[in-house]
Amino acid sequence: MQRHPNAFDKLYTKMIAAGEVAGVLDMILQRLAEFLEKAAKLKRKIVGAMIYPAVVIGVAFTIVAGIMIFIVPKFTKIFNDFDTTLPDLTLLLMNFSQWLGGGLLEGGSGIPGILFVMCIPFLLYFLSQLARKSEPGKLAIDTAMLKLPVMGKLVGKTAVARMTRTLGTLVRAGVPILDAINITRETTGNYVYQKALNAVHDSVRQGDSFAEPLRRSKTVDSIVVNMIDVGEETGDLDKMLLKIADNYDDEVDTLVESLVSLLEPIMVVVLGGIVGFIVVALFLPLVKLIQGVQS
Repeated sequence: MQRHPNAFDKLYTKMIAAGEVAGVLDMILQRLAEFLEKAAKLKRKIVGAMIYPAVVIGVAFTIVAGIMIFIVPKFTKIFNDFDTTLPDLTLLLMNFSQWLGGGLLEGGSGIPGILFVMCIPFLLYFLSQLARKSEPGKLAIDTAMLKLPVMGKLVGKTAVARMTRTLGTLVRAGVPILDAINITRETTGNYVYQKALNAVHDSVRQGDSFAEPLRRSKTVDSIVVNMIDVGEETGDLDKMLLKIADNYDDEVDTLVESLVSLLEPIMVVVLGGIVGFIVVALFLPLVKLIQGVQS
């Protein structure tokens, strides 16, 4: 299995090796299956919750872009024919529409700004991957992710659930604690927690506590540290770690539901504001023209 790392990662092979040595391979395979199923279930839940907002935002972006590129320029032509002084709000909308569409309806030769807007996500992804090649870059990005409103809590709790479940599963399988910490550190997916596990690894290697360096890192809640402390004292570290993982999985479920409920009104308000801005900017000159015709 170790000769095929693309199919079997270190977590998988270390647990299998421990099961072979202890003669409990069937039990280890069962635990490994449970671990992978729970990890996959959590991932599906988060991805599934993000599909609805992503679709709504994508459709809304397409509609607004269509209005700005194809509808607003027609109003611009009407206003130019009347040769009237336009409000600043309308001028701002018209200039942005001209930049966004690059004069597509007038046969302009400029590069449409919509192309730049569409390239922004890819540019941000490329820059983030470039920054992750250095330790300061990884630390800065992952720290920023943890400090995001609402999403930061989701990222943090997901990382803690994954970290404790991986470590608890490895310890229960009989993998030596230092090896278990090393494997967990490589699979945590967040550099902030990797640094915390570095400190834990050094502390355990020197014969000190598991919980104390975790407490000093301030990366997890105090209840997590206290439960790990109790687990060390009673010799039930694996049980405590898995209990923490179960609790945090439940909290992640609640957070995902709250996030979806929060996104809906936010999207309505934002989209309403954008449409309202376009309507007001277009109708202000029309009202002025109608008043001029009446007088």
